[in-house]
Amino acid sequence: MADTDTAPSPPGPLVSGSEIARLAGVTRAAVSNWRRRYEDFPQPAGGGAGSPLFVLEAVRAWLEKQDKGQEISGEVRLWQSLRAAYGEEMVTGLDALARHLAGGETAGSLPAEAVRLAGELTAGHSPEDAPGASAGSPPSALLTHLVRRLTDSARRSGSDQVTSERVVRAVRHFAGPVADDATVFDPACGIGTLLLSVGAADATEPAAGPAAESAAGPEQGTGASPGGSRRRGRTLGPQRDPDQDPSQEQEPGQDPNQEQGPRRIGQESDPPSASLARLRAELLGRTDVLVATGDSLRADEWPKLRADLVVCDPPAGAGDWGRESLLLDSRWEFGTPPRAEGELAWLQHAYAHTTPGGRLIMVMPASVAYRKAGRRIRAELVRRGLLTQIVALPAGVAASHSLPVHLWQLRRPRAPGDSMASVRLVDLTANDPDGTLEPAPAQVTDVPLIDLLDDSVDLTPGRHTTASHRDYGAEYAKLRGRLAEQLTRLGTLLPDLAEGPGPGSLDGSMVSVAELARAGLVEYGGPQPVSVSDQLDTDYLRGFLHSTANVRRSTSASGTYRADGRGARVPQLDIGEQRRYGQVFRALQEFEEVVRAVSELSRETASLARDGLGNGALSPRTPPVS
Repeated sequence: MADTDTAPSPPGPLVSGSEIARLAGVTRAAVSNWRRRYEDFPQPAGGGAGSPLFVLEAVRAWLEKQDKGQEISGEVRLWQSLRAAYGEEMVTGLDALARHLAGGETAGSLPAEAVRLAGELTAGHSPEDAPGASAGSPPSALLTHLVRRLTDSARRSGSDQVTSERVVRAVRHFAGPVADDATVFDPACGIGTLLLSVGAADATEPAAGPAAESAAGPEQGTGASPGGSRRRGRTLGPQRDPDQDPSQEQEPGQDPNQEQGPRRIGQESDPPSASLARLRAELLGRTDVLVATGDSLRADEWPKLRADLVVCDPPAGAGDWGRESLLLDSRWEFGTPPRAEGELAWLQHAYAHTTPGGRLIMVMPASVAYRKAGRRIRAELVRRGLLTQIVALPAGVAASHSLPVHLWQLRRPRAPGDSMASVRLVDLTANDPDGTLEPAPAQVTDVPLIDLLDDSVDLTPGRHTTASHRDYGAEYAKLRGRLAEQLTRLGTLLPDLAEGPGPGSLDGSMVSVAELARAGLVEYGGPQPVSVSDQLDTDYLRGFLHSTANVRRSTSASGTYRADGRGARVPQLDIGEQRRYGQVFRALQEFEEVVRAVSELSRETASLARDGLGNGALSPRTPPVS
């Protein structure tokens, strides 16, 4: 019988570095140090180079051997059991667990160990129990803790279904309180974290992570205004069945804003993520949440919906967002987005679902603020006065990378003339990602619309906050003083040279650099040769290499310059004369360096002077009265 090549299955559950840190009660940095310091630390059994996975039993044995372990909680054992069964598909695993917790239905693919542990952890509670009952842990609390582990696991990196805790915190902060009778919509809701967390002072979804604000309500962010039209006396609709087609819940074209409309509505293209979002809401007792499954851009399940607050953390860098089939779509109110500007397609889709007076908060990559392809759409948003604020969040806020991300905030006018005259730009990039979200005075500026409508329409906050808080007078005086110092220095650097015997007087006795190299007097350890003998001065050598004759020798017939200069020739002089020449060549090199610095400093000073005179920060000095 022929042998069949099959990949060996890992011997038991796998855990990531962050999970090992929880097991041992240390930081992830400590785990990284252990891997470097201890040769007997278990080797990775899965995952990638950036997110390795280790066999749980081997890790436990190593921790016990090193006396670094601690008792493992049932919640951790449940997570490890799910991780062993589902691997990188932990969203599917949590969805299966949530179904089991919500209805007690057949666990299906759930491991028997996971079913047992879930039962033990929720003993004394049923899905109908309200959160906060006395015995055991309610299913909603257990699922919430496991979702937090998901956001902190290797699976979160690059995931479009899991919004990082820091992003959720920032969106909640700048959204501020939202009225109880408002409608919140997330067209790319993933597993529902943003949809369930944002905008409610009495949010029943626990605040995400140790850095999140208290569930008693986030402090209102800069520029956030709890405006938007409100509908009174609305009856909340029932929760959508996870397997039911959205069209079966309402007639085609029916407006969800009518009396039966829900308060929180979402849509997600990934079926397990959408199902998990619905089940999270169900376990929290939120009967006012509807989540549809499907691609919001290609198949909008809520075409008539107009929400008071729209929040969205769209898929980043998705080139295939359906542009070819959506070229004539009516949602492109500010221009058809280019293929590479999928984020601006999501922005216009979200804005189309915003009611008059309502607000939109989008999580955007920083490059959307300045990319050339999106300039026309950015200009239209600014020109119409719809863009109210852009916040550059600190680096490290996003889960999948360390680059800054922006929050774009728009408001749909209630009537003609109800638009913004300026855009507030906030630069928090220098802040700690877990620190305050309130900007210092130098981190915020209100920029008139006309000042943003230049050739590039660059909306990067840092570019404008720096300019608005610039002390032109002090900066110009400093640059002018530095320039004067450098100009004075030039006169002292230029060597005093005497008249020589005449051109060609040194050509009689010459030696090539190639010969010097063969004799072991010269080495090439960098872009220029260096003397390794006390018979040859390095500055003398390099000075003659840059002479006109040697540059000509090092240049081919096609005009290509060979930087090594092996064909160059230098005069044969004694070491004393070499050092005299070398000293002068060294002074000339320093002179040229200062000339280049003066040139750059001159351009910088002149540019600052023009800007200051143009914006009124500087003015011509009044001549003294004689």
